[in-house]
Amino acid sequence: MIESFLKYLRYEKRYSTHTLSSYENDLLQFEQFLLAEFESEPPQASPVMVRAWVVSLMEDGLEPRSINRKISSLKSFYKFLLRQGSLEKDPTWKIQVLKTPKNIPHFVQEQELSLALDNSALPDNLPELRDRVIIELLYTTGMRRAEIISLQNQDINFTACTLKVLGKRNKERVIPFPASLLPLLSQYRAKKEAEWGIESPAFIVNNKGTTCSPMFIYQTVKRFLGHLSVDKKSPHVLRHTYATHLLNRGADLNAIKDLLGHTSLAATQVYAHNTLDKLKRVFDQAHPKA
Repeated sequence: MIESFLKYLRYEKRYSTHTLSSYENDLLQFEQFLLAEFESEPPQASPVMVRAWVVSLMEDGLEPRSINRKISSLKSFYKFLLRQGSLEKDPTWKIQVLKTPKNIPHFVQEQELSLALDNSALPDNLPELRDRVIIELLYTTGMRRAEIISLQNQDINFTACTLKVLGKRNKERVIPFPASLLPLLSQYRAKKEAEWGIESPAFIVNNKGTTCSPMFIYQTVKRFLGHLSVDKKSPHVLRHTYATHLLNRGADLNAIKDLLGHTSLAATQVYAHNTLDKLKRVFDQAHPKA
């Protein structure tokens, strides 16, 4: 049943490989818990069993946000089984998500990031050049990690300075990038083709000339951010930085929503908190009553 559900997500819902992997891990973990604790399987699970699993996750010290993702995976799975007629009652219908703190996204300060990028010369060797392209693209386009991995050679329009991105659920969008990035992208493309030819359709390739893994992108960004003062070190930090810098310079929130590929404005509004913090600092420094 789990395999059938994953096929439904892959071929009908068109979920990304990363999302499918998360669903699979969550459901297999739940299945193993049921077998070990109750000698039962997911179709026979009761609300008591589901609650016991959630409690065990909390006792293991898992973050509420991670637990909520697992609950969401479980709810989607049982909703699928109900629609298929494989189940009569949903054991998760009374299970509520945990409260999570609303964290302001981590981002790199504009001046600090500019110094890190603008004051360093372009590398000559292909691996370092490729790593620089990864950082620049993530920051100047706000792409997700999965999106830069799936970026194809033909997706980049060097004349119009735009690139086509395949986002969540295979939704395409076009993102502009600055013309100042053209020399870097052109140099990387030339060196990549000289080294690996044009066999790989992926624009970003690893040291073997094949498509990069999610961990490869993560480690590349982590090395770069390791020299900066931001607390978190992940590709999503550059996406947060992209959105925050746009908003701080007066970009319309709806435009940022489209650039990021968000389906709802609510997902984009989290970046407004950063601007509010900036306004509060200005007020504290300048107003006589502050």
